Amino acid sequence: MRIMRMLVLFDLPTGSKKERKSYAEFRKFLIKDGYHMEQFSVYSRVLLSRDSADAHLKRLKANLPEAGEVTVLTLTEKQYESRNVLVHTRTKGAQVTDPGSQMTLAF
Repeated sequence: MRIMRMLVLFDLPTGSKKERKSYAEFRKFLIKDGYHMEQFSVYSRVLLSRDSADAHLKRLKANLPEAGEVTVLTLTEKQYESRNVLVHTRTKGAQVTDPGSQMTLAF
């Protein structure tokens, strides 16, 4: 068994009431289908096999909003775990004393 992760990234229009409703319905579908929010418009889900990935991709296609763009990445759990999450920790106006510590990696 190879554990995988499916990442869903989307950019959907929200200018009209209909578009906002479509956005909300798609987001609710993702949450109900077991995805969790990584960032705004970025959701991920654990998969137990390639067959599971194919089934979830079909479900995503069946629930696509009419407008906008949805990108799906399927990664092994090892690839997902090797991602870098960068967080800016310097406060506004603070002087950087060590130029080598400008960013912090948070895991």
